[in-house]
Amino acid sequence: MQGIAGFAQKHDLVVIADEIYSELTYEGDRVSIAALPGMKERTIFLHGCSKAWAMTGFRIGYACGPAELVEAMMKIHQYTMLCAPILSQEAAVEALTNTADTDTMKSAYEERRNFICSSLNEMGLPCHLPKGAFYVFPFIGDYGLSSKEFALRLLDEEKVACVPGTAFGDCGEGFLRCSYATDMRNIKEAMTRMASFVSRLNRTPPVGRR
Repeated sequence: MQGIAGFAQKHDLVVIADEIYSELTYEGDRVSIAALPGMKERTIFLHGCSKAWAMTGFRIGYACGPAELVEAMMKIHQYTMLCAPILSQEAAVEALTNTADTDTMKSAYEERRNFICSSLNEMGLPCHLPKGAFYVFPFIGDYGLSSKEFALRLLDEEKVACVPGTAFGDCGEGFLRCSYATDMRNIKEAMTRMASFVSRLNRTPPVGRR
């Protein structure tokens, strides 16, 4: 982030920081780029309640930034959508004021993260341990299938839904995005089914597999 901050200051750029997952950080201290020297006045900080507080249906978030930028944003915002419902606003105040439930949820996510990463690595799908959010990104590029083909076959044959890595750009080819935002029972069942799928692929390796 210091490198990005230095680049932004050198070229007089504005940084848009989407920090929706910042509370779901498992190792180390989370640091916002807005907190770095010289960045508060050139950062638009975006956040909301949908991830760390599991409030997706409330559709409420917020933006912080230099006054002149926020005022310019408001000229567009006030003519494109209405105010957030009072119910959502009251719920957001409660969420931001009391963090005990968020801490409990983060601990559950961390347990699931450790399990799903371990399971994927054991079945032969290399997977780094993510430091935040609730997704993992295992490598599936050794099986002669594109990310989309792998995901569709896994869904069709084992009824396990994942997202092809290419949904996040061409550099995601060879990877799969798996969410662990569900209970451990579902994750364990999904890993059992996924291991069965990978085992079948191992028994019939495609030509040219590394």
